[in-house]
Amino acid sequence: MTTSADVGTSGDVGQAIRAAGAEVLAQALRDSRRDTLATFAAVDAALAQTGQTVPQRAELNPPLWELGHTGWFQSHWLALNNQRPRGFLANPDAPRPSCPGDALYDSSRVPHASRWSLPLPDADATRATLDKQLAQTLALLQAMQEPLGAQDAQTADAALYFFRLALLHEDMHHEAALTMAQSLGLQVDDPRWRPQSLADANPGLAFEAGPWRLGFDGPGFGFDNELGAHELALPACQIDSRVVRWAEYLLFVEAGGYTDVRWWSAAGGAWLAGLDSADKNQADPRRDDGRQAHHLPRYLRRRGAAWQQQRHGEWLTLDANLPACHLSYFEAQAWCHWAGRRLPTEAEWERAACCQAAHQNATFAWGEVWEWTSTVFNPYPGFVAHPYRDYSAPWFGSRQVLRGASRATQPRMHHPRYRNFFTAERTDIFAGFRSCAI
Repeated sequence: MTTSADVGTSGDVGQAIRAAGAEVLAQALRDSRRDTLATFAAVDAALAQTGQTVPQRAELNPPLWELGHTGWFQSHWLALNNQRPRGFLANPDAPRPSCPGDALYDSSRVPHASRWSLPLPDADATRATLDKQLAQTLALLQAMQEPLGAQDAQTADAALYFFRLALLHEDMHHEAALTMAQSLGLQVDDPRWRPQSLADANPGLAFEAGPWRLGFDGPGFGFDNELGAHELALPACQIDSRVVRWAEYLLFVEAGGYTDVRWWSAAGGAWLAGLDSADKNQADPRRDDGRQAHHLPRYLRRRGAAWQQQRHGEWLTLDANLPACHLSYFEAQAWCHWAGRRLPTEAEWERAACCQAAHQNATFAWGEVWEWTSTVFNPYPGFVAHPYRDYSAPWFGSRQVLRGASRATQPRMHHPRYRNFFTAERTDIFAGFRSCAI
């Protein structure tokens, strides 16, 4: 049976943080908060410089609300959570001290549309509150260091569960801030979040038919939708060693792929038609996204023979070796139909990410873009929602699974078992794809 013993370096940091002790977690929480504040400051300054406001869209939140929410989440599940030592067995409805932030930042109860009109504290007050919340969290971790050493691994994992959850939750919101900055054309000048060119070669990695144990079964932290590891019988598969670059994707565009109905599913065709209608009446709120017409990918345009890409509001000559990014599931699916390929299932992706075929020199490279798979986001067998009830369960059956990580993802979030999930039409996220032979 194939095992996960040969996981590549792309996920090493992410695997380590899920099993990290109090001291490592404390430093990671400091690092995460530093990036949260730095990116907020960059976005806030860019909004002030350009005179923009964040529009009310389903995929966005006001930056000040996002900032307050990350601190509130940490306090809610740590300092104010009397059931914290029980880990994912904690009862989220157990009595706890009330917090003034509940009425402002509880994403489960504060309607999304109201977040633009809430009486939020200003940025300085919010930062001061976040400093106090982080200090409380670090004090709790400090007090736990000695007792943790005397506990068995399962008890220690439970005691650290909410610290790990709060850390990764803040990292997710940091990527959301970078996604919003790209969507609104705001500069965030940090080389860590810039795309990297990919190699020309893209040899297929061949895997024989056989069993694979899909999902996370520890030790350490796991999200509820990853648990329930179970064995599947997978067919033989040849999967790309890297994601599709613009060099490959633009061949489809230049061949008229966006206007040829043969390559699009019914849902994909309807999505294209909706973009076309919005282009004509200019009613689509995404008209600021750089999409010149429905027959081009988001943030791309052509000037004569040259392709240009918009990154954080600036049009740059496109590096065709960059990963094709900001593509919807429908676009990934259409390219595969045109190329005579297919998207991998999430199980095929996970097997390839966790295992390198010993006889092959190529490696399975990931971490530049979130990768669409053909799998609908559904629970694994025996799913039980963790205390943060709104994380997974409300979205089952309505989204596609993406695997991997993107250039905007904190390295701590990189994990070969992590399941991301978005609706098929989303193009604001840093998403691309790789393909499999048919």
